[in-house]
Amino acid sequence: MSATIYHNPRCTTSRKTLDKLREAGVEPTVVKYLDEGWTRDQLRQLFADAGLTPAQAARKREPLYKELDLAQASDEQILDAMVEHPVLVERPFVVTDKGTRLARPIESVDEIL
Repeated sequence: MSATIYHNPRCTTSRKTLDKLREAGVEPTVVKYLDEGWTRDQLRQLFADAGLTPAQAARKREPLYKELDLAQASDEQILDAMVEHPVLVERPFVVTDKGTRLARPIESVDEIL
């Protein structure tokens, strides 16, 4: 099975999700999205595949979310902010042959393993 995890190594949930994948015998491609960044098309596809809107996939606890007043923003404005500030995307996202999930809770990844 092929898998990709959009990973932040400083995030406990992201590290635990990576461990979960490996314990399941899956060695995923690890994308450190804070280093690589996002494109609008990439985010649109990721969110659509996971069944989420940009607002649902936003990291609301991130101080920058409040600073940019994204609670009142449109999906397009949120996407713009996410492309400019990758930290605003909730993490981790996991993509396998069976689907895409935001691993919150981590157990949601079981559906696509």
